Order: sequence, then C-alpha cells, then structure tokens
Amino acid sequence: MGTVFSFDVRGGEPEAVQAALAEAVAQLHAVDRVFSTYREDSQISRLARGELTVDGCDPEVAEVLELCAEAERLSDGWFSTRYAGLIDPTGMVKGWAVERVARHLVAAGASGVSVNGGGDVQMYGVPGPHRPWRVGVSDPLRPGGLAAVVSAAGVDELAVATSGSAERGTHIVDPRTGRSAVTDLVAVTVVGPRITWADAWATAAFAMGSRQALTWLESLPDVEALLITAGDEVRCTGGLANRLG
Repeated sequence: MGTVFSFDVRGGEPEAVQAALAEAVAQLHAVDRVFSTYREDSQISRLARGELTVDGCDPEVAEVLELCAEAERLSDGWFSTRYAGLIDPTGMVKGWAVERVARHLVAAGASGVSVNGGGDVQMYGVPGPHRPWRVGVSDPLRPGGLAAVVSAAGVDELAVATSGSAERGTHIVDPRTGRSAVTDLVAVTVVGPRITWADAWATAAFAMGSRQALTWLESLPDVEALLITAGDEVRCTGGLANRLG
C-alpha cells in the first residue's frame, strides 16, 4: 500500500500469536494485490477498466465498496469512492485492512494489540497491567514535535487516524472539484473506536476545511477530533480532552 505497517502485540500463547502475526502480514499483502490502484492486474484496476464485475471479485471488494458508499452518504459526498472518474477505494482500504488484522491478532489470544499503518493506529486491550496504549500525534508545523498524546485509558478499543498535507503534500482530493483540496487545514486527527471509520472521517474532514469539518465531526457518535490550521490555530471537538493524556 506504499506505506509501512508495524505491530505491537502483547500476551497470548507465543506460538499462536506468532502464527497469527504471519497470517496478518500475508493478509496485508493479499489486500494490496486485490486493491492496489498501481497494479495493472489488481482486481480494483480490472474492475475500473470494466474487465471484471463486483460479483467476479473477491468478496472483500464488495465489502469495502459498501463501506465506501456508507462513508460517502454520511459525509454528504466529502468522502468519495472515485478518482479521475474511476473506482478508487483507497481512502477506505488501509484503515479497513489495519482493523481487520488487529482483530485477527486479538482472536488469536493477544491481550494487547496496536497496529500502525502509515501513522493510522488501531489499538485493542492494554500493553500491560494498569498501562493504556498511548499514541503521539505529530505536530505538522513543528517537525519532530507532538501536537497531542491520545490515551486509550478506560476503553478496550481505540483508533487514531490523521490526514494532512505536512508529510505527503496536497494528496487529498476535493471530490466536488476533482482537484487537490485547498483548505485552511494542515492536519486533522480523528479518534474513535474503529480505524476503518476514523481514517475515512479524517480524509473527508480535511477536504471540508476547519469550520465545516468541526461541526460535522461533532455530529458523529463516539468521535473526537483535533484540527490544526495553517495559521497554527488548534480546534477540537468538545470531548477530546477526555482522550488526552
């Protein structure tokens, strides 16, 4: 998927967890083969060219496209499944894949799991007794610094996803113009139970701009967010403070 994945797995029976970890890595490579828009022979590329139907693809393709359609509906079109007129579920696939392999490791008996896919993190359980998972949020305007630290204290599952222009430039597209999204934002971090949705919401919110995004994010259940503008203004949802520490 053009990015780095890392795993932090605690507890469980070592052989079972090692086997599950190998399976998780294999799953991620399989997802890339099916969904990559850079591979001419991927099912998504062939679907976009009309060489396959959804029914002719692996069942995961229909699952992801249904999630994309739901994200598009809930974001009023700010999340889109299309790029340059072609099917492109890129904004959903990474988060979905991270969540899926994290759940796989939990099912194998791990007591604490943190999977990081390109900076988007899904956490389950705890890393140790009386110690919650914690995730640092990079400061987009001060390289090497942190804008916040998110804590999973008190919950069994938590996800943190960030979309922005600091590291990858203007790679997020405004679905209403088809061009790069130009807003007052440099980063949006979304916190919620599932990385599948947190990642999608961060992407959509960035395209909206800070004022509209904050109002929309406040309306979503179980979602908190931190927004940073190019003018170094920090805006956040009302309950974010409860997740910092």
